Amino acid sequence: MPYVYVLECADGTLYTGYTTDIERRVAEHNAGEGAKYTRGRTPVELVHLEEYDSRSAAMSREHEIKSLSRAEKRQLIGEQGDLPDGF
Repeated sequence: MPYVYVLECADGTLYTGYTTDIERRVAEHNAGEGAKYTRGRTPVELVHLEEYDSRSAAMSREHEIKSLSRAEKRQLIGEQGDLPDGF
C-alpha cells in the first residue's frame, strides 16, 4: 500500500515523503540512506502516517502536505492521534 508520512527530525524540523514500505523507509532515513534532507538530521521519528489505495492519490496528498505551513503541519500531526502498532 502507498503511504504518505511525516517525520520529525532531531532538529525539530518536519519531513514529508511517500513510500510503499514505511518500516523500510524510516529505517533508511535513520541509517542516513534516506532523503538528502534527513541525512544530517537523524534520528527521525514517524509522527504522521496516511494510507492510500493508489500511488497517484498518495503522491497528490504528499504534495498537498508539503504545501502546508509549519503551523498547519503541526496541527495535522496533532490530529493524528496514535500511530499503528509498531511505529
